[in-house]
This record gives sequence, C-alpha cells and structure tokens, in this order.
Amino acid sequence: MIYIVLPILAGFVATAGITLTLWLINKTGWTNADMVRAIGSLFTKDINNSLWIGLVIHFVGGIIISGVYLHILSILKLTLIIEYLLVGSILGFVHGFILSFGIVIFAEHHPVKEFQEADFEVAIAHILGHVAYGLIIGAIFAVLQIQGMNLSPAV
Repeated sequence: MIYIVLPILAGFVATAGITLTLWLINKTGWTNADMVRAIGSLFTKDINNSLWIGLVIHFVGGIIISGVYLHILSILKLTLIIEYLLVGSILGFVHGFILSFGIVIFAEHHPVKEFQEADFEVAIAHILGHVAYGLIIGAIFAVLQIQGMNLSPAV
C-alpha cells in the first residue's frame, strides 16, 4: 500500500514545490517560467484557458515521476538526511538539465507566442525548479526512513 500512496503524496507535495518555485521566479519578472500555462497551452492553444489543464497535467506527471525518484532513493544505501537531500537534488538537477534542453530546443514550435522563446534564463529557472522538486522528494523519503519505515524494495 505504501508503494502506491507514497509516490502520490510525495509527488503531489514535490510538484507543488516546483510549481511554487517556478511561479515565484515568473513573478519576479526575471524570466518566463510559467511551466503550468506553457504545458496547458500546448493543448488549449491559448494561454487564457490553460491554467487548469496545465495544473492537472503537471501534477499527474509530477506524481508519476516521483515514483522514479523514490525508486532510485530506495535502492541506494543512504543513511543520513543530508545524503537523501543531496541525491534528491542531484536527481532534480539532472532531470531539469535534460528537460531544459528540450524546452530551449523546441520552444519555437510552441503554439502560444509567449512561450516560443526560451533562453538560458528559462533553462536555469527550470533547473532550479527541478532541484526543488528533487530536494522535496529526498526530504520526504528521509523523514519516512528515519521514522522506521522500510522503503527499500524487497529482494
């Protein structure tokens, strides 16, 4: 049961974290980091009605991907909270780095003009968001391990 509930809860919380991180970056005006509307408008072709579909797709994806992060954390023999935080952050960095390449390369094909230009700042924003996501997943996993839950896969 924990192997179903944990990815849902951890994925939801971590996706809320990445969403908040990107929203804050976007609100500062530093760069356009509105990933939720960018995802939603891929389907709606309009930024004005993209929020809800973007949120649903982003959270479903975040929940699914949390299972991968959690599986990787579960097979490692980590013992310290800092190790979980570090590995989670590294996973987020790698994930964000790969995703950022895709965003920068394919942005010009986005159906909404506001998302057709993705530069270095957009890439950095998404890397930061994904590091936050990984950090949160690592923190949740560490807390549960410390509480005595055995989350390692059965061998």
